[in-house]
Amino acid sequence: MSPAPPIYLDHHATTPVDPRVVEAMSPWWTADFGNPASRTHVFGWRAEAAVEAARETLARAVGAASPQEIVFTSGATESDNLALTGVARALRNRGDHIVTVASEHPAVLDTARALAAEGFRITELPVDRAGFVDPDDVARALTDRTVLVSVMWANNEIGVLQPIEAIAERCRARGVLFHSDAAQAVGKVPVDVGAAGVDLLSFTAHKLYGPKGIGALRVRRSRPRVRVEPLIHGGGHEGGLRSGTLPVPLIVGFARAVELALAEREAEAARLTALRTRLLERLRAELDGVFVNGDLERRLPGNLNVGFTGVDADALLAALPELAISTGSACASARAQRSHVLRALGLSEAELAASVRIGLGRTTTEAEVDAAAERLVAAVRAQRARRAPAARPA
Repeated sequence: MSPAPPIYLDHHATTPVDPRVVEAMSPWWTADFGNPASRTHVFGWRAEAAVEAARETLARAVGAASPQEIVFTSGATESDNLALTGVARALRNRGDHIVTVASEHPAVLDTARALAAEGFRITELPVDRAGFVDPDDVARALTDRTVLVSVMWANNEIGVLQPIEAIAERCRARGVLFHSDAAQAVGKVPVDVGAAGVDLLSFTAHKLYGPKGIGALRVRRSRPRVRVEPLIHGGGHEGGLRSGTLPVPLIVGFARAVELALAEREAEAARLTALRTRLLERLRAELDGVFVNGDLERRLPGNLNVGFTGVDADALLAALPELAISTGSACASARAQRSHVLRALGLSEAELAASVRIGLGRTTTEAEVDAAAERLVAAVRAQRARRAPAARPA
């Protein structure tokens, strides 16, 4: 009997590169290989033109006022580091306080804790059981020494969409800069930094069917102009904020991935929401003790973080090697501890141990959802049967 074909349901960890993106990148590896900083010959001119065209695409995609507000980085982790550390150090004379949220990505939380070691004061706000931070809690946390607030647009584990505009409004009223990690949001839900009032925005290509190794940080250049101290020096690239030779193929791929995601976003959101509903209804119809972590309405279309009462998720995944799902963030998988996001929601230890993250995506089919549901149901039943106490003899 042949093994069951693998099913990829971990699209929050990463996504496959769309073939149309690969096609767009192809000539920039070989034929058009120039360095965009080489401004004395045609090879450099072509590369520079491609980079600037991509910069314009990304600026339009997130509602930036100008292409110059887009700073290319190696990914969302570097963008988060540059936003928090760069702003904190640049504004050290004005203040030493940063506000963030307990359910943030490790790229934000670990950076904030590193800044604490430099003498900055960090406030980590709680979230409610649904996964949301209260904008009024943000407002109450602000002081005259607060220089930055960082709240992610869409959570990478439970998919909830934070009230970004309301938080930005509180920050703006106090003259405090606002950063949002939108790695999971761009291309999946509407993102407009101008309308929302976001000063700095992190996003990346590999979460939306683009290549790994390329991301961006949007930095507001006016009203107010955001001051950021660079982390990487040498050459003064990217307006002096991020030195280093730009990877033209990755940048071209990033822009093409964003174009495709925006063009197909509404139809894809509807499709993924229907698939998620189908999966959840199938699980609830065949199993008792199924619970959803995080709000089910204000959520990424392809996200389902679900728990099975009385089940150990690690053992469940070990029994389903052909099913690519996870127990939390891929970026924190090296840590031998339960999800800090679910812990922030107030889940019990048993609930933490019983929860898995499922990420549906562009490659997910209805047949795969049905097959995944069937395998999950069988594995949950088998584990519960093994854990059930043996019946006493008559």
